Amino acid sequence: MNCIPVNKRIIIALAATILISSIADARARRKRRRKLPDPASIPSIVIDKRNMTLALISTAGDTIMLTQVATGLNPGQKRRPGDMRTPEGLFSVVEIVDASRWKHDFGDGLGEIDGAYGPAFIRLLTPGHTGIGIHGTHLPASIGTRASEGCIRLHNDSLLRLIPFVYPGTRVSIIPADADIISSLLDRDSIYISPFMP
Repeated sequence: MNCIPVNKRIIIALAATILISSIADARARRKRRRKLPDPASIPSIVIDKRNMTLALISTAGDTIMLTQVATGLNPGQKRRPGDMRTPEGLFSVVEIVDASRWKHDFGDGLGEIDGAYGPAFIRLLTPGHTGIGIHGTHLPASIGTRASEGCIRLHNDSLLRLIPFVYPGTRVSIIPADADIISSLLDRDSIYISPFMP
């Protein structure tokens, strides 16, 4: 005959369940955590707004992967939040996060869209700006165009092929197109053009 009262048996069973669950969670986290390779062996990413591509480049200079992307709706260097521009220059990856359950309202009257960012979000360190990253899309027809709010979009399957090569610290170069350079030169915040001839 069992001498442990029913309430204590329930508490012991719950404690055991919690302990087993926490051990399983810790093991799962260890499996998900990737060991960082030698930084000298990590490929870099080049996003070219001239031809709307993302290239993954090995340390030897070989192209490992080349895919189409979408960039910010408006041309030019990013100046302020909400300007719908993709920043240009040299950046680095901060983290890769699961975005499969993220929703977003693009302000187009359709409301929140499930899976708007695809399966993952590669967050970039872009000084002066937050929320910029490389991610998938719910709108594959936008790839190859200027369509985003400033992030770099690519097809979800391309994103999944890219992720195994990307680590925190991965270098990301974003190259402007001619339209970006002209827009930045003509931006009234950066240069004043006199309407009068001397």
